[in-house]
Amino acid sequence: MRMIARFAGIGYLVLAAALPSPAGAQQYPTRPIRWIVPVPPGATTDIISRLIGGKMSEAWGQQVVVDNRTGGAFVIGTDIVAKSNPDGHTIGIFLTPHAVNPFVLKNLPYDAVRDFQPITLVAIVPGVMVTNANLPVTSLRDVIELAKAKPGQLNYGSPGPMTSGHLSMELLNLTAGIKILHVPYKGGAPAIIDLLGGQIQFVILGPPTVMGHLKAGRLKAVATTAAKRSPGLPNTPTFAESGLPGYDTYEWYGLFAPARIPRAALARLNGEVNRIIALPDVRERMLGLGAIPSGNSPEAFAAFVSGEMARWGKVAQQVGLRPD
Repeated sequence: MRMIARFAGIGYLVLAAALPSPAGAQQYPTRPIRWIVPVPPGATTDIISRLIGGKMSEAWGQQVVVDNRTGGAFVIGTDIVAKSNPDGHTIGIFLTPHAVNPFVLKNLPYDAVRDFQPITLVAIVPGVMVTNANLPVTSLRDVIELAKAKPGQLNYGSPGPMTSGHLSMELLNLTAGIKILHVPYKGGAPAIIDLLGGQIQFVILGPPTVMGHLKAGRLKAVATTAAKRSPGLPNTPTFAESGLPGYDTYEWYGLFAPARIPRAALARLNGEVNRIIALPDVRERMLGLGAIPSGNSPEAFAAFVSGEMARWGKVAQQVGLRPD
């Protein structure tokens, strides 16, 4: 438990973005901004990054260049941000694994707390557990009973280690006292192909990724992972409603800068990204992707990330979570 205390207790050194320096804010940015995305082009995180980045370019008259740097359980892209010049011209959008990797990966090339400045929480993406239409289950209770009847014989896929789909299923294993085995993939699409083919039995993904298959009857929705029902699947119960009170998981996307970013640059980035997230057309597009728009202060986002580290660090230690 020492590691949990370390990350939950230290917290981020958040600059006072609420009190920007007008002169400094006017000078920033002075050149194009590099926006690091640690996932491949076409993923939801990438689409949202390009949506927000395009609006920033229009407003600021400086190009925002989305740079996809994948691999290494998201470490490669994250490390680029950590080691960039902290002048506000390199930022990155990180996902849930940022809060988990310190507990499961040895010798990270950066400190997940000290080397970054949180800017804002961009979005929350609830997940939905789906299964092949031929599997004889219609509810989460059925899944749990089947897993208990066939311990270690069922498999679930995920878009990759430490993603929300991975973490959510491991939390299910822990809370329900079952063991469904993990099969990691490089993205959600190949996992769905094997799910349709019967090579795996379950996946947890964002609703838009599986909606076409659900409507066509090729897949079945079992339950959604967040505390409240998904707007896109109002008739699908949550895990909590299905017999696991308090169960609440999701993928999150948040914007970070290198530590020691100038106060004025942090303030302007926070204000501009939050303004864009609140635009009606941006909100509509994000909701269509299954992402619930967020936006908050650097201080609130830092507290959120610290909470996620404490939460998932505990789960990682309890189940011996590894990157596979």
